[in-house]
Amino acid sequence: MLKQRVITAIVLLAIVLPALFYRSAAPFSALALLLIAAGAWEWARLNGDGPGRALLTGLACVVLCGMSWYLGLLDRPLPLLWRLAGAAWVLAGAWLLRGGVAGWPRIPRAVRLGGGVLALWLAWLAVAQARIIGIEFLLSVLLLVWVADIGAYFAGKAFGGRFSKGKLAPAISPGKSWEGVWGGMTGVLVLCVAWLVLDVTGESLYARLAAQHGLVVTLLAMVFLAALSVVGDLVESLIKRSAGVKDSSGLLPGHGGVLDRVDALLPVLPLAMMLVTV
Repeated sequence: MLKQRVITAIVLLAIVLPALFYRSAAPFSALALLLIAAGAWEWARLNGDGPGRALLTGLACVVLCGMSWYLGLLDRPLPLLWRLAGAAWVLAGAWLLRGGVAGWPRIPRAVRLGGGVLALWLAWLAVAQARIIGIEFLLSVLLLVWVADIGAYFAGKAFGGRFSKGKLAPAISPGKSWEGVWGGMTGVLVLCVAWLVLDVTGESLYARLAAQHGLVVTLLAMVFLAALSVVGDLVESLIKRSAGVKDSSGLLPGHGGVLDRVDALLPVLPLAMMLVTV
């Protein structure tokens, strides 16, 4: 398993890094589009669709993203769209987690499929716009999610259950603890402060928020984004548990599927764009 994970990670880096650092944002946007389409295919399969309908769902996501690209949405400021996306993630995320695993199948399948494709489209549009803003800006958003995940893992291993009476969401993801959440948030705050101290370009998410709103609001925004990364992770776990599977697919040997790798990014990317356009 470890060997598979390492090989898959090396192959992905060999593909993603050249696209990320290319002088134009087009190669990275195209690569992100392919990954998001794969995520849409996985989403349809998790919701009970067969191979044909799952493939059509992936193609529908490609068409939606492609039309957005063709119409020039990647180069336009979209503050209203990001506000609506942010509100939708906060409200829908809370509603889904409140309903739990049993509540997911009660939602009409068409609504589940449409909501998933919409969330994936928003994530693609956000990551493409973030790359156009700048490589440092995009990396600062990605690192926020990765640090939150790493901090949650190690804090949960070291302190899980020592200070809280119950698990975070035992019916959805029994391994997650409140200590893990706090550890992830602490890691994100440390990352933010360190980046602000060392940053010389002022192009990161943290520097932009600090310049617009000050340090206190920036730190509060980091806590908010870290919390929503947990929501994204839990929502995907809820859907997988409802489907009775461990991974969203086997597309990435040793890592599971695309959704397993981007679940926390789905809410954070559009919310980061919302914050910098306020």
